[in-house]
Amino acid sequence: MKSPHEVKAELVQAAKNLGFADVRIAAARKARHSQEFANWIMEGRNGDMAWMARDPERRSNPELVLPGAKSVIMLAVNYYQGPERPQANFRVARYAWNDDYHDLITPWLQALDKLLQGFGGLQRVYVDTGPVLERDFASESGLGWGGKSTMQIHRSLGTWFFLASIITTLDLPPDDSARDHCGTCTRCIQACPTQAITAPRSLDARRCVSYLTIEHKGAIPEEFRAAIGDRLYGCDDCLDACPWNKFAQKAREMAFEARRAVFDTPLRDYLSLTEEQFRQLFAKSPIKRIKRTRFLRNVCVVLGNVGTTDDLPALEQTVHSDEPLVAEHAAWAVGQILKRQTSQI
Repeated sequence: MKSPHEVKAELVQAAKNLGFADVRIAAARKARHSQEFANWIMEGRNGDMAWMARDPERRSNPELVLPGAKSVIMLAVNYYQGPERPQANFRVARYAWNDDYHDLITPWLQALDKLLQGFGGLQRVYVDTGPVLERDFASESGLGWGGKSTMQIHRSLGTWFFLASIITTLDLPPDDSARDHCGTCTRCIQACPTQAITAPRSLDARRCVSYLTIEHKGAIPEEFRAAIGDRLYGCDDCLDACPWNKFAQKAREMAFEARRAVFDTPLRDYLSLTEEQFRQLFAKSPIKRIKRTRFLRNVCVVLGNVGTTDDLPALEQTVHSDEPLVAEHAAWAVGQILKRQTSQI
């Protein structure tokens, strides 16, 4: 029988061999900010994300997810591809430049689950897909700290990493919790284009560009459309602003490099994508999850902000789309371009 310290050492080594950048352990107890999370839900700041409101008590307590849980193993995956961005007249959040991280990380977690089963453990593994307040447990384990943007910050990874978690019945030695190293810095709050960070560590998802372009299923409120600018899918502004990113190192995982076919496509050409073409272009990409209709909604908003008269024929044709969500945003985009054209005369 191996000691808990020996099991932990073997786990950490196996995780790093798979590709995880850091591994830490927290005790499986109720999340420190469970009440703040409950209040956030009660105030409706989760917007359309109804899944977050389902059983918040379970999401805050690993023992309700896995009876007998003793430890929460927190893991980080670096996805930073360097400071350069693909040349395009639109932006996509870095994490979605290529393959879906869920598909990459899940097999790694399954391999660790198998390893821990060999030591007699029962596990539940998640890549932000399960009822776990990952950032709370990440901070408890010392895997970075919760920044004022509500994003997790790591001393050597900056903000560019995914979190994954394993709840286990094995009683493993916990790591020391993280200290807050944000100090008086408020760069992330100042950088938010829609003022979604309403106070340090307080986010109103209903204002967030990532929420509006990814999670929100309906029309994007007009009050936020101009602020979305050229952000086609997600937003990195609060992450980009963090000074801790000066320590970030380029990820070794090639699956996170920018997919050229996506960034080489002129924005207006997306408006003519068929369902089949959309599925082929974004196969294995996180972008596929918003489906074609919401993607075209986003394309119209971005064209309304950065488009030119050259884009008007494609948009004017899209105004007659049989999908009301797309047609409405196309009409708005046409109006915005014509307004800019008039102001330049």
